[in-house]
Amino acid sequence: MSTRVLVVGDVMTDIIVRPEGPIVPGSDRRAEIRNRPGGSGANQAVWLGAAGANVLFAARVGAADRPMYENYFRGQGVVPALAGDRDLPSGVLVTILDPSGERSFLTDRGANLNLSPGDLPDSLLEGVGLVLVSGYSLFAPGPREAVQRLLQSARTRNVPVAIDPASTGFLEEVGPAVFLGWAGQGAWLFANESEAELLTGEADFDAQMQALGRQFSHVVIKRGQFGAALGDRHGLRLSQPAPIVKVIDTTGAGDAFAAGFVAALLRGEDHEACLSAGIAGGAKAVQAMGGQPG
Repeated sequence: MSTRVLVVGDVMTDIIVRPEGPIVPGSDRRAEIRNRPGGSGANQAVWLGAAGANVLFAARVGAADRPMYENYFRGQGVVPALAGDRDLPSGVLVTILDPSGERSFLTDRGANLNLSPGDLPDSLLEGVGLVLVSGYSLFAPGPREAVQRLLQSARTRNVPVAIDPASTGFLEEVGPAVFLGWAGQGAWLFANESEAELLTGEADFDAQMQALGRQFSHVVIKRGQFGAALGDRHGLRLSQPAPIVKVIDTTGAGDAFAAGFVAALLRGEDHEACLSAGIAGGAKAVQAMGGQPG
């Protein structure tokens, strides 16, 4: 198995807002406001780079920002394959944090919405051992067509496919059956608890694993502060707790988990070690602001 991973997903600028207290409609509230690089795909790519993986990242950004983003990703150990959009600016995400670290989002996906088949040529698959796709890329028609073509080529070449559903909001909007149809067959699914329940209609881990395992060879359910679990069509196989840490910001924790897991997988480690690496990545991510390693 090749050790290179191809990540496909969004590039965003995260504007992170931490109010000192409840927002007061029609009035002011002091807040800590910071800009950070973000986007689910970009987060995964950078966390993979930090884990020492050989990572190629394909995405679309505003044309004016392309040189800056290319330099940024190279500096993070990521090989960028970025298309520049002359019509739409790079995406922006406003994250509002409450005192518990929980997040609410306002999203303008910008250039990500114009990801096209020309941005994802089959040549990207050369030497790749796994393709990791953020579910955000499936929620708009243009990017969905581009990603589905790439995934079909990956399956033809026997390159394993991993899907991260990415958003319960979008999943509820389109419906679980539609999303699973868009995703197609895969080797791996990385879902959080809410996504797994929404996709299956089941509250029980074992039942979720069995249901999702009919479409994905391996199912990983991210449980946040409770760790993570792994299974397949036969049900739950492994479960591990998470360490107790001080939560500053949960942005990107699921992306860090997926990156840690995939990096270990591509190193040839067993599934138990991969689960541990994913949990360690997620635990590290929640202890700092932003969705990428600082």
